[in-house]
Amino acid sequence: MTVKAVLWDLGNVLLDWQPAYYYRKHFADEAELSHFLNDVCSMAWHSAHDRGVPMAENRIALIEKYPHYEAHIRAWETSLADMVSGEIDGTPQAMDLLHTRDIPQYALTNMPAEWIDWVVESFPSMSHMRDVVVSAHEGVIKPDRRIFEITDQRLPHKPEEILFFDDRLNNVEAAREYGFKAEQFIDGKQLHAHLGEHGLI
Repeated sequence: MTVKAVLWDLGNVLLDWQPAYYYRKHFADEAELSHFLNDVCSMAWHSAHDRGVPMAENRIALIEKYPHYEAHIRAWETSLADMVSGEIDGTPQAMDLLHTRDIPQYALTNMPAEWIDWVVESFPSMSHMRDVVVSAHEGVIKPDRRIFEITDQRLPHKPEEILFFDDRLNNVEAAREYGFKAEQFIDGKQLHAHLGEHGLI
């Protein structure tokens, strides 16, 4: 079936997001930086935010366990702008091109509720999105099948008419299993190639 719309992940597809961009400025020692990001403010800990747990609530136990890192832990919520180095080259250009061709675009993102407004307001490419499904608002994250069901219900297209891009292979595989067309995002060059293969540009 012909692809009629594009569904975008945001982190590391549109936005170059790495917490280390911020924290490297605040840890002189790479070993301590690695410890902090792997064992303190880890991705496993952060995933609770993506599921909708408020950051103010989720950091309480972490600060009790690591009181000497309190300022750094609190900065996780307030320093998103310094964790994002900008847009990934190739993605905004593709979004602009799809917009000129009147191809509907949507976003499906694992993201905390505290961050989504800043993202929408800060990046012009977000104006192309006709709807944005945010994991924190739904209480479930990719690759859980439920978030693809929610997305299916929200979007006015059949899953097989939608091409989804995500940087994580497990999310791509889950989307395909549900029925979406999906490709793993590697870089802008491959992105444009995939869009061409599906007849979108």
